[in-house]
Amino acid sequence: MQSVNVEGVIELIEELALDNTVPKNVKNKLNAVLSILKTEEDLKVRVNKVLNDLDDVVDDPNLQSYTRTQLWNIVSVLEKVE
Repeated sequence: MQSVNVEGVIELIEELALDNTVPKNVKNKLNAVLSILKTEEDLKVRVNKVLNDLDDVVDDPNLQSYTRTQLWNIVSVLEKVE
C-alpha cells in the first residue's frame, strides 16, 4: 500500500513539473523531489526529505494558489505514508 501511495505522489508531482504556470525554480525543486522519491533509500527517509523540500516550495511567493493547494494535497498524502 505504501508504494501505491508513493507512485501516485510521483505522478502528481510529474504533472505539476510539466505545468506551464509553475515557475521554473519550483519546477527544478519538484524534479529534485522526484529524484529523491525514485531512489532505493528507505521509504521513511525519502518521505522526510521530500516533505522538507516541499515545505520550502509551498512558501514560494510566485506560486499560484491552485498550485499551492495541489502541493498541500501531496504533502497530506505523504504524511500518511508510514
